[in-house]
Amino acid sequence: MLQKSTEEADQSNCSDLSDLLNLEDDEGWGDIEPDVENVRVVSLFENETFPDIHSMLRHCRTRHNFDLVKLRNELDLDYLETIKLINYIRFEVKRGNQKPDLSTKAMFDGEQYLKPVLEDDTLLYSLDDITMEQNLQSQDIVDIEPNVQAKQESNTAARVVELQEELKRLQDQFSEYRVTVVKDLDRRWGSVDAAVLSDTRQPKEGNVIRLARDDDSHYFTSYSFKGKVRKMPSIGTWLIHTEIHETMLKDTVRTNAYRDFIYDHKYLFHGKVVLDVGCGTGILSMFCAKVGAKKVIAVDNSDIINKARESVYENGLGEIVTCLHGKIEEVTLPCTNVDIIVSEWMGYCLLYEAMLDSVLWARNHYLVNGGLMIPNHTTLHVAPFTDPDYIADHISFWQSVYGFKMTSMMAHIYDEVMLRDLTSSVLPADSQSFLSLSLQSVNKDDLTFAKSFTMELKEDIDALDGFVLWFDAFFLPSPNDVVPACARAEDWVRVGGKGVAFTTGPGGPETHWRQGVLLIDHGQELAQPLRKGQAIQGEIEYQRRKDNARELDIKISWDVQGTGEKGQQVWFMR
Repeated sequence: MLQKSTEEADQSNCSDLSDLLNLEDDEGWGDIEPDVENVRVVSLFENETFPDIHSMLRHCRTRHNFDLVKLRNELDLDYLETIKLINYIRFEVKRGNQKPDLSTKAMFDGEQYLKPVLEDDTLLYSLDDITMEQNLQSQDIVDIEPNVQAKQESNTAARVVELQEELKRLQDQFSEYRVTVVKDLDRRWGSVDAAVLSDTRQPKEGNVIRLARDDDSHYFTSYSFKGKVRKMPSIGTWLIHTEIHETMLKDTVRTNAYRDFIYDHKYLFHGKVVLDVGCGTGILSMFCAKVGAKKVIAVDNSDIINKARESVYENGLGEIVTCLHGKIEEVTLPCTNVDIIVSEWMGYCLLYEAMLDSVLWARNHYLVNGGLMIPNHTTLHVAPFTDPDYIADHISFWQSVYGFKMTSMMAHIYDEVMLRDLTSSVLPADSQSFLSLSLQSVNKDDLTFAKSFTMELKEDIDALDGFVLWFDAFFLPSPNDVVPACARAEDWVRVGGKGVAFTTGPGGPETHWRQGVLLIDHGQELAQPLRKGQAIQGEIEYQRRKDNARELDIKISWDVQGTGEKGQQVWFMR
């Protein structure tokens, strides 16, 4: 009887918790179609699967005398360390060791244990349920006196409220962390399900939880820095959240261009109000403050803004720089207008991530007439690509791997834009600038386009393997300054151009943007050799992806005059 009462209390608690997770009545969710895949959790010690994490953990306790919750508490493990523990156990079991050494967390401290051993390991994405399991275990009491039982039942309602508060806190804490960890794993090792990158849970049907992607949340989370995360190791958190900002700051081509323009044109900033859109670490805001800006307003929608604010005050610039957390379209600025807008908005192939939309919105709403945009001009370039060594090493390689065909490994190899740092030797023709954007006047509608190009081969080539894209950026001292159509950033200073310019193409030093490589899929047909002097004519089109406006579809059609070499292909950037 006592056991039955306890089970009823557990069922009541679980029912209330299920009600908490039931989002079917929430407004705006009704048209979401349920997933058809059932979630299964694989045991830590064999291939047996379970419908949820609680069943699997009970199985491990009874069958293998292993209590994951207890061990986690004894070793005081945070989320990253729990991920390492799980992957360490799976790795050892896979090697045949059914009793891995778990005496200290030093046994699984290596970064290699962040890599999932089990593909699509549901357990790794359900770690927030472990705390709930701990709470449920604390109520799994049998053989108690009647008066104790009565007291327990009277406390059920309060316990449910306590569990609800704990679950809500864990969901809020873990949602952004989940996105960051999975994104980092995907960057390092790949093959992470894109659905897991969402931090928004949608209605569930049966045992299935459908995940949806919020374009803006996903984008801003990737640049965030959670300064204080409960029970997070300082080194693990630091590495995940600083790497992207460290990479950008160490890109000296990028950072020096902004610094040199601002420092060399102090007169433009002295006594002026400056708006920094997407300020990140705040480095550009501090440059502006250092040269005499009257006021700098730094805006960022990711949590990195908290670190930027700390840096501003650490450097004694708190009276000049104001840091605002939120989207530029939603925050309230402490002024009506600004004299200058500075922003490092450029993405891969220039327009990936669509941050320029927000910069243009800020220009239209805050920049005074005659105000300055920094940078104020960009150009996009295209060039043909031929590299037989690369094709042999990375494409043809899969046709015969130690005598075996592995063409399945080539899936999507021709669909995605690859980012590589190339040399000019793989470009058999001069590039052509096919898009010129003046930030003083360009509109959002101009960012989806179709532009023609013509390039003449300077040498014979065995095959046209693809196309290469990159951009140049120009920092000019006057909003009325014009960049000629033939201008190239690598030659800008040499030919007497005003201000500062840099290129992300093969003609300049390496940058974190690198170049976008779009490989041509020739299918079953052999690529034709082409001759010096032949012209490649075509059209290049940029379109936002329908399922995520921050991503790109790039379509190129081409025709090599006087040959049968022509085609059309679409590549995507995610």
